[in-house]
Amino acid sequence: MIFTGVDVARPAKPRFVTGEPCVDFFKPRGIPLRELEEERLSVEELEALKLADIEGLYQEDAAERMDVSRPTFQRVLKSARGKVARCLVEGKALGIEGGNYVLAGEGKTLKCLSCDHSWEEPFGSGVRACETVCPKCGEMTVRRACARRPRAKSGHGPGRCCASEGAGGGKVTAASASTEDVEEQGN
Repeated sequence: MIFTGVDVARPAKPRFVTGEPCVDFFKPRGIPLRELEEERLSVEELEALKLADIEGLYQEDAAERMDVSRPTFQRVLKSARGKVARCLVEGKALGIEGGNYVLAGEGKTLKCLSCDHSWEEPFGSGVRACETVCPKCGEMTVRRACARRPRAKSGHGPGRCCASEGAGGGKVTAASASTEDVEEQGN
């Protein structure tokens, strides 16, 4: 089947952030908010600014921390820097909210779909489930265990690991979900 004129893109992968912002709004002093234009910075754009400009990480290292590719990190960072610069130069207000992200803990849980073995990997280690061999059975059927962490108010649906709840609108397969999700699909 050929689709013409239809953009069929895969769902955006949530980006890992270390926390939500303490302060979520900035504006120029002395100008009422109703008179200002406003830019919106997503939480993952703020995380990219923090990793690159405050922590001084190289883009490759920062991308690993957010669990995205380096080109994706670069696009997020470029967008964030542009928004902040426009606010400073043009005197706009800056709101920080929403996006497509999950809160990262100290580590991530990986799970083998073949033998059901689970283990922890340190967050930001660069270990990707799709490239990992299970230490117990040696199979390459490893996936990140679904943490089902809440997301910001973004309007985005659940990520790939929660496909049984409606994202992607299809049947959950072992290649796209944890064992728990496949079992839930059968119930």
